[in-house]
Amino acid sequence: MIILKTDAQLEIMRKAGRIAGETLTMIREKVQPGISTAEIDRIAEEYIISRKAKPGFKGYHGFPATACISIDEEVVHGIPGSRILKEGQIVSIDLGTIVDGYYGDSAVTYPVGKISEEKRKLLDITKRSLEIGIEQAQNGNRLGKVSSAIQKFVEAAGFSVVRDMVGHGVGKNLHEDPQVPHFGPEDAGPILEKGMVIAIEPMVNMGEYTVNQKADGWTVVTTDGKPSAHFEHTIAITENGPEILTRREGAYA
Repeated sequence: MIILKTDAQLEIMRKAGRIAGETLTMIREKVQPGISTAEIDRIAEEYIISRKAKPGFKGYHGFPATACISIDEEVVHGIPGSRILKEGQIVSIDLGTIVDGYYGDSAVTYPVGKISEEKRKLLDITKRSLEIGIEQAQNGNRLGKVSSAIQKFVEAAGFSVVRDMVGHGVGKNLHEDPQVPHFGPEDAGPILEKGMVIAIEPMVNMGEYTVNQKADGWTVVTTDGKPSAHFEHTIAITENGPEILTRREGAYA
């Protein structure tokens, strides 16, 4: 069941989303060779708490950290730890916040120092695919217009869209209806309407779209070992177009 949000609920979600966006903006300068993923996670958690919000992922189905931090061929749900970032890698940081019981959810992939032109293109295409999907998140459109627009753009650029993980509704629960695939026909899915809040989060692979889960039970990796990028915003459907609740600043905003 899709839960439409009231104006009052949306105002709370704006706060949660704003803090998620601020956290990812602040982290950008910390993403440098030599820092551990555990340190990035610690910084994110401290900032979220300082803004009087709660980390949305920590403890969720047993996840042990504030942020999912995934490097290169890791697509999503990487567990922070002792791993040190190295020049030339790309790192996806996915995190959530809770304010007064409502979630914000956002993700971004950052370069670690100087990266290859191929990786730079992967980041640019993935970010742009999210923007294209958001442009289709209009009151009265079918959700499939979002999905189809993302898939067509990504595949035209020579990359692939992960099929095993999709976006989702957001509200009092981190994952609500509807599911938001980033592939498929444009005439599929429910009609978008005012009050819906969805997370659009294309995960784009440099190679094949297939993925596997590692033995830790969380980390998802590409089957061919090629890099993947992930960008996400929480979006409210309004009569005046899509409203991005998790805006970021700077590069890869």
